[in-house]
Amino acid sequence: MPVDPNPTSTLGLLERIRAGDEAAFSMLFHKYSPRLRVLIHYKLSPEMRSRVEVDDILQETFLAASRQLGNFTYRNPGSFMSWISRLADHIIVDTARHHGRQKRHPVELVRLRTDSNPQGAEAVDSTTPSRILASKERLQHMLKRLDALSEDYRHVILLAKMEGLSMGEIAERLGKSRENVAVLLHRAIQRLRELESQTERG
Repeated sequence: MPVDPNPTSTLGLLERIRAGDEAAFSMLFHKYSPRLRVLIHYKLSPEMRSRVEVDDILQETFLAASRQLGNFTYRNPGSFMSWISRLADHIIVDTARHHGRQKRHPVELVRLRTDSNPQGAEAVDSTTPSRILASKERLQHMLKRLDALSEDYRHVILLAKMEGLSMGEIAERLGKSRENVAVLLHRAIQRLRELESQTERG
């Protein structure tokens, strides 16, 4: 694994986690959860969104990541996001299957510890309720702006800014040239900024 002297970079946090630093995992969660929340929202079908909380999938994804971290190899700054988004894909598929079989074999996600569920599992994220609320409000503002984009603009922004794919990877995923992807991404970001300006003025 490459050596990164910055203890709060993704690579630095991964090295700390492997050395047994539990606080580093919480920092990694905070670093990646905002982008992953947005990705999970759009990976879930509208039907699944009505049945499953995004944060439940997020927690399951990080639990899976904590168990499978030994299988991850750091290659570049975007490699962890790419890996964890694939884990989220698997969790979503498994959850959809569970819900499909629910009448015969009820299966629930790991429910987190709350006031109404004191026996639940301890959350990876231990932020205060006010910070969680603020985070959810920011998430809703972001989703509203992304929903207002055309599908191709939204897709390329999710791939580039949320999933962290390179231009080459996006071009391969979309079946377009790098030049076309660059133009599409530029226009998509421009449109997103226009929507943000409209929101701030409104």
